[in-house]
Amino acid sequence: MADQAFVTLATNDNYAKGAMVLGKSLRNHNTSKKLVALIGPQVSEPCQSVLKSIFDEVRVVDVLDSGDTAHLSMMKRPDLGVTFTKLHCWTLTHYSKCVFMDADTLVLSNIDELFDREELSAAPDPGWPDCFNSGVFVFRPSVETYGKLLQYCTEHGSFDGGDQGVLNGFFGDWATADISKHLPFIYNLSSIAIYTYLPAFKQYGGNAKVVHFLGKTKPWSCTFDAKSKQVVGSVHEATTHPSFLKDWWILYSSTVVPMLQEQYGDKPFHSGVVEHEESSSSHSHAVQSQQFQVSSEERKQKWEQGQADYMGMDSFDNIKRKLDNFLK
Repeated sequence: MADQAFVTLATNDNYAKGAMVLGKSLRNHNTSKKLVALIGPQVSEPCQSVLKSIFDEVRVVDVLDSGDTAHLSMMKRPDLGVTFTKLHCWTLTHYSKCVFMDADTLVLSNIDELFDREELSAAPDPGWPDCFNSGVFVFRPSVETYGKLLQYCTEHGSFDGGDQGVLNGFFGDWATADISKHLPFIYNLSSIAIYTYLPAFKQYGGNAKVVHFLGKTKPWSCTFDAKSKQVVGSVHEATTHPSFLKDWWILYSSTVVPMLQEQYGDKPFHSGVVEHEESSSSHSHAVQSQQFQVSSEERKQKWEQGQADYMGMDSFDNIKRKLDNFLK
């Protein structure tokens, strides 16, 4: 279907790397759809070149220089700059139907069946299930809808300061009107939700088709030891299931990094990939040290603040082990 496309957005080089991995994961699972990347003007030339080799269409979008209604809306609501940029996906009217995917998502199997759904189809947000998560959604490009969305932004703003608040306000009947527009959670498995309902992840996680790396720490925020195939990241902030994170890094290091190296040539760039195991062992030592230093009261406090040590003592394997013992 030449008039259907997966669409993503990258406003800087870091998110561009995420978009590259997303594009590669869609290609690897043999999508029959077109791939479109909307990018901000801050994305560097080398990254743009790599994106153009992965995606069928790469379009620079900048609301500040657009000269259209988005520009006028921006003047009234400068706080919603990135949101206005994302809404440009509705201007892709040479496509009849699209699936938008955030650049911090990873496809685990073919998901072309999403195009059987109608606008606006999305999965529930784990934080408030009566809202949909705007990391993956089905939509129909339309100049009319685009104009109405901008008008809604200008008049109502966003209850969460981002695109998710705007879209949930605009498509306000999503939770109650049509169950067919509720995508199963496996199409937008939020990595931070794994630990909030571990038995469900154990039961259904193997069917996941898209993983979404929600939270402040993104896959590209970590480092990957190519020799040991281990991800090295912040002990406090790594908020994802290690195997999904490793899948992201293996795809990035094996397919995207060589393309970036070719574009950068002799110019230095930060790939995040290291060729030795020192970082891995020092990270392991740091985790072990922390386990002895953190009291049970401090640990409880960190959990309540959403700062569980997912890569250390609160890792998936440790929680699973305790859960299995409890169930026995």
